[in-house]
Amino acid sequence: MQNPTRRAFLRGSSALVAAAALTACKSTATGNVTTITINVAEIKDYGQAGLNAATTVLSIAAVASAISTPVVGVIGLADTALSTALTDFSTAVGSTLTITYDDTDWRTRVDSILSALTKVESDLSVAITGVSTKVPSTDLSDANTALNALSTIVSAFKALLDSVATRRNVGARLSGSAAAPSQAQVQQALQVLGVTA
Repeated sequence: MQNPTRRAFLRGSSALVAAAALTACKSTATGNVTTITINVAEIKDYGQAGLNAATTVLSIAAVASAISTPVVGVIGLADTALSTALTDFSTAVGSTLTITYDDTDWRTRVDSILSALTKVESDLSVAITGVSTKVPSTDLSDANTALNALSTIVSAFKALLDSVATRRNVGARLSGSAAAPSQAQVQQALQVLGVTA
């Protein structure tokens, strides 16, 4: 269940919601073949936001000390998996501005970043919930702000891939997620997590 702060953070008009999903990808048609291209910088920003969220939460001394060592280890593993997926993607893509998501290799690389990003979000959520009664409210608020920002990024990433699936196969949705956050909300979330886009 979302808390009121997160609901307020994710609220946006339907026009802005549509814009968020469309800014990072475009489609072109040649005959019966539709090619979907995705903005590489956007994917890199989303991955970096996940890495920054884990670092931010674990840098809050009261939160980090209240989280058990095994849970810190789990977060560390998720963070490492995201870092590896992002590095592999960045190395493969080089300086290319867009990739073709129709290509199986690229789809696997992009999907692995989303999967790792979602795992970081899930692990941070479990950790923060577990220490919510043990840390000062200010520290808890800071941790939740980072988590809410990451949740916005995950929602935007899922919406991006949903928009690709819809373009390739009308009506298909990859994540079953709710409407995407607005572009302004995505930019705010990236700023909260120290990613300048």
